[in-house]
Parts: sequence; C-alpha cells; structure tokens
Amino acid sequence: MTPERFAQLADAYGANLNHWPEAVREDARRLIATGDSRVRVALDQAAWLDKRLDTHQAAQPDVLLMQKIVASAFAVERRSFWARYSNWLPRMGFVGVGLAGIAAGMLVVSLSLPLTGTPDVLPSVFDHGDADLMLSLDVGENEQ
Repeated sequence: MTPERFAQLADAYGANLNHWPEAVREDARRLIATGDSRVRVALDQAAWLDKRLDTHQAAQPDVLLMQKIVASAFAVERRSFWARYSNWLPRMGFVGVGLAGIAAGMLVVSLSLPLTGTPDVLPSVFDHGDADLMLSLDVGENEQ
C-alpha cells in the first residue's frame, strides 16, 4: 500500500481502522508502523474530521414546520369542477375552432356545387358569366 492510497482510504473511511475494509487493514497497520510522515498527516486529518462529525449536533426542527408537513401529507384538497379541469378546458377551444373551420369548409363546398345535374337550375354561388363560354370552347376543341 502506498501513502497516497492510504490517504484516499483515510478520507473515505476515517481514522479508525476498524471501519476500513478488512482486506486492507493489515497493510494500513504496517504502513503506519513505518512512521511515514505522509501517513501520519493523513491519519491526523481523518481523526480531526471524525471528531468534528462525531460532535456535531443538528438543530432541532421547528415544531410548527413539522406539523405543517404532516398535515400536508394527509390533507385532501377539495377543488371545484372548474378548478379540476381548468388545465385542459382552454385546449378544448382549439378543438372548437378546428370544428368550426371544418363546418365552414363544408358550407363553402356545398354552396359551390350545383343543386342538380341540369345547368338551368339555380347557379352556384361561385358561378361566373364566362363559365358557359369556357364550356363551349372545351366542347368545340373535343369535336375536332
């Protein structure tokens, strides 16, 4: 075991060798016995940190805060119909607009088609006066 590896293990497991993995304890004891200053410094730093962590006292939580947390865990929120579905109701407006567009398109198509197959019945909304001229030109071209 190298002093660098010893320092890594001391940072991870602390100064108490009983907390270290069993496979490296004997190597660590032999390295400590050599008296290497780097090993001693790493062990002292780990012992200092262990002491600070062992003596640290966490602050007591506020009683009112704990009561609010517990109450919120069991609270059942009663919401109105509109509050429950308010997140998807605005999106339904887009569906309504789409349906209105489809209905308008169907109306335009139905008004643009003649009512019967004979041309002397009511003309379409989109009929123009030169439509007969165009039809007669097409007929004339087909005869030749």
